[in-house]
Amino acid sequence: MTKSTKTAKDTFAITTPLYYVNDLPHIGSAYTTMAADAIGRFERLRGKSVLSITGTDEHGLKIERTARKNERSPQEHCDLIVQGFEELWELLNIQYDRFSRTTAKAHSEIVKEFFQRVWDRGDIYLNQQKGWYCVSCEEFKEERELLTEKRCPIHTNQQVEWRDEPNYFFRLSKYQEKLEALYQERPEFILPETRRNEVLSFVSQGLQDFSISRVNLDWGFPVPADPEQTLYVWFDALLGYVTALLDADDEPTLENALSKWWPIDLHLIGKDILRFHAVYWPAMLMSADLPLPGRVFGHGFLTKDGKKMGKTLGNTIDPVELVKKYGPDAVRYYFLKEIEFGQDGDFKESRFINILNADLANDLGNLLNRTLKMALKYCQGQVPNVNGEDVPAAHPLKAIGINLGDRVAEAYQTLAFSKACEDVLALAKACNKYLDDLAPWTLYKQGETEAVAEVLYSVLESVRLAAYLLSPVVPNISTAIYQQLGFSTDFNDRAGIQDSARYLEHASWGCLKANQALGEPQPVFRRLEP
Repeated sequence: MTKSTKTAKDTFAITTPLYYVNDLPHIGSAYTTMAADAIGRFERLRGKSVLSITGTDEHGLKIERTARKNERSPQEHCDLIVQGFEELWELLNIQYDRFSRTTAKAHSEIVKEFFQRVWDRGDIYLNQQKGWYCVSCEEFKEERELLTEKRCPIHTNQQVEWRDEPNYFFRLSKYQEKLEALYQERPEFILPETRRNEVLSFVSQGLQDFSISRVNLDWGFPVPADPEQTLYVWFDALLGYVTALLDADDEPTLENALSKWWPIDLHLIGKDILRFHAVYWPAMLMSADLPLPGRVFGHGFLTKDGKKMGKTLGNTIDPVELVKKYGPDAVRYYFLKEIEFGQDGDFKESRFINILNADLANDLGNLLNRTLKMALKYCQGQVPNVNGEDVPAAHPLKAIGINLGDRVAEAYQTLAFSKACEDVLALAKACNKYLDDLAPWTLYKQGETEAVAEVLYSVLESVRLAAYLLSPVVPNISTAIYQQLGFSTDFNDRAGIQDSARYLEHASWGCLKANQALGEPQPVFRRLEP
């Protein structure tokens, strides 16, 4: 088995799907990528060396047909769509380390070497493929899955096509028992539990060998053992995760690709491609005698105003337009906070505006603004002369903040983004109530300067802690809060925030230093208007 020098302690590798380039990125692609970015930022924040991989799956019949329809070559079409992905990731403030393209020269070498391993194992053979094929899914469908008029259950407005041709097959059935043992021994391999149960049900019905090649298809890699056939998109595409691990000057070999970052810690995918990642992919890796990834997490689908999105219905969400209208932090916050990751979720613009105004403009932004103004007025523009360690553990804000870092860390690690955000916002809400109850403006008039100092310090420190813990989701807002509190921190500076010792300090309540100079109060998030 190929050795990996990767240790769980100091590195973390995460992937989005390699998105299919039949069209420009949609909100579903953005959703997965925002989630991957948040968990990557969190792991980097706590000192890990992170490799974040995204990219595109660029071969197959659908690409060939789409390019022909638009009077372009397949490569021209791919290059154009890839540019759209790269531009959207920049708008969304996505920090990825590798953009994997399955049309890359290095990728073809990795695919050839992997194919040879599986071929030498005796797990590839030639047979006749008969069945119903969905071009949009790039997948054969069983008769029982089809809707009326032989329509695809996923692409419900498209009919499947009949295929009867010689193809090369991978012996998936050979790995039935090994896969079942994997799911039993590592229940966390497929998450959430609903997805795991779907896979267990599918596998329990008996696995069938699947086709890994096509005839009469030019756009793709030739089968190394038979150049008359072209490798099927999924056998090629899944290996894009491996190709992405190569450094730019590495010779494209499996050994080089797997030397540092393999196995991947987390594959984030939509539930529609669960079978490929949770069944086909581990079986292929078993065949090639390679270590398996840590986790495969399949999230739910998005709807708009309670209805499935589609061009025919005219109710799609343009992610580019949404980000340009409201900003990246607003979009990131809504989708990660309002939708329980793993479940289906809905987008409604009126709810989007209400949530952002309530959470970011009021509970967090206005809280910081009014507290800073009081600190400028009552404490000469400095953090009050209070030591966080001296604030009693029973203090209403410190009592919430003491264990908040641990709770939020656990939420990020289990991809419970909504819980992480809710726990942090609970502290902000407690701060607002605390300010109203203690009324430091009244205490100041009564000459209670020490009480004023403790009130303001406690609120400012709680806002700081909230900003730190929310930074994987809203890095720009967190940066603005930190800088107004007198820090030079930029949460978009990858190297600058990767520090485990700093994480231990800043993820704890009481880190704010007495008498630190504060910045000028500025709105960190302006209210959105309908």
